[in-house]
Order: sequence, then C-alpha cells, then structure tokens
Amino acid sequence: MNIARQKIVSVLRQRGQQVRADWVERELPERVDLEEHAGLLAILHLDPADLAGEPSP
Repeated sequence: MNIARQKIVSVLRQRGQQVRADWVERELPERVDLEEHAGLLAILHLDPADLAGEPSP
C-alpha cells in the first residue's frame, strides 16, 4: 500500500521533528510504499497501520 509522503511529513512536524520531516521531503518519493519503507517508518516511530488508516492529502 502507498501513502502520500506529505502525511509522514505532517506527523513528524506535529511532533516537532522538523529536521526529520525535511529529510523525508528530500529523500522519499511522493508516494511511499509502506512495505518497502517499513524499516524507516519503524525508526521514525510511525506505525504503517495508523498511516494507512487515515486518508492521504
């Protein structure tokens, strides 16, 4: 399943993690494959199930 990169960026910015959000904007594709990037999402403490449950912007 793919989600919009902007959703990840939004969550990180809400947490006050501006540097990580900036990195995600530079390095990840516009549509992020949750399975392919599962390791990175785990490092960022993001649950793919939570991200997939919300509508993408």
